[in-house]
Amino acid sequence: MIRILFLLVLPLMAQAETVRVATFNTELSRDGPGLLLRDIRRGDAQVQAVAQVLAAVNPDIVALQGVDWDFGGQTLAALTEQLREAGLDYPHQFAARPNSGLETGLDMDGDGRTDGPGDAQGWGKYTGHGGMAVLSRYPINQDEVQDFSPLLWRDLPDAQLPVLDGQPYPSEDAQQVQRLPSVAQWVVPVETPFGPVDLMTFHAAPPVFDGPEDRNGLRNHDEIQVWSHVLDGRLGSAPKGPYVIAGDANQDPTRGEGRKQAIKALLSHPLLQDPQPRDATGDLATVTWKATGDMRVDYVLPSARWTVRDSGVYWPDTGTEGRKAAQAASRHRLVWVDLEME
Repeated sequence: MIRILFLLVLPLMAQAETVRVATFNTELSRDGPGLLLRDIRRGDAQVQAVAQVLAAVNPDIVALQGVDWDFGGQTLAALTEQLREAGLDYPHQFAARPNSGLETGLDMDGDGRTDGPGDAQGWGKYTGHGGMAVLSRYPINQDEVQDFSPLLWRDLPDAQLPVLDGQPYPSEDAQQVQRLPSVAQWVVPVETPFGPVDLMTFHAAPPVFDGPEDRNGLRNHDEIQVWSHVLDGRLGSAPKGPYVIAGDANQDPTRGEGRKQAIKALLSHPLLQDPQPRDATGDLATVTWKATGDMRVDYVLPSARWTVRDSGVYWPDTGTEGRKAAQAASRHRLVWVDLEME
């Protein structure tokens, strides 16, 4: 009799289960290849702080930015082992070579050089500099990942390419090979208790550090615009089931520099919902920069079919051990959302 009752209740238990999805720009990236791997193995204080923040929030799926990529995956393996020691087990990971640091042999930033960090497909001192990763408690369907990283900027519908004095900037040759994603842009299918969920993640270029051509501002706008095009069926394969956009857009809808149209359109897209995660004080800010102050640039945006049970920005009270760890980890704050599928 007890067994029968348990079997009857089990479907209700499954329906009540939530999945916690998070994004965190760890800013763990180092100035040279292999240095992050070295620091992880040494027990670096910042790495320990990042692990402490992740352990405090305990997400089921997390999109990470600022994690250097290497061909053998040693850095990510070492990081996941560090997290395991902190009590977090992510048996499933995805990472691919980013555009950051990927050499082109051309002058891509108009400074007259061809070998600087700004001449890579995305700003970077070496291949894999400042890459991304997805960690998950649930299986990842690696074969079905959509990787928009090779997408040429000029091939984006309604692309806004930089022009200076009526000419393509920095040159026509550069625009012929320029990829749009400055780091990477992926749709990663995850097999959750609700069934397949597409995690759509990216790390957009900052809309600053350029000139009158507004190259970085335009690029930031168009990287964000990719997701609206995907949802509208204009690019790639539109998601068939539930999905979540999670990443660093490097754009606040109201504050700071940049073209606000794309982020405003994404936040108000009818196929998405914006839970507006806040910290304990009710603040929406997800990063603090010395030059500009607090801004909201990191987002977790579920598709409209999800029921949002809770959300937050991890930024504990001043003076607590949690705040000290968060400050030591990154200028960015971890953003999370608890989701349930009806």
